[in-house]
Amino acid sequence: MIQVRDYPQLKALAWNLRDDVTLSDEEALALYERNWRHVDQEALNADEQELIQRLTRAAGHEGRLLV
Repeated sequence: MIQVRDYPQLKALAWNLRDDVTLSDEEALALYERNWRHVDQEALNADEQELIQRLTRAAGHEGRLLV
């Protein structure tokens, strides 16, 4: 489970959810993919970049978001 508040860009995408919400890997990946146009890619910190890479590899996307 992913704690949304630990990842600034994910938290911004999940603005309508509680601050303490957790998402499954699948839910987080879907949120990133649906809303990638709103992500400030230059503001992604190393932890969040690593999370995105892990999520996309686990989903079989070879480290790439399907946007």
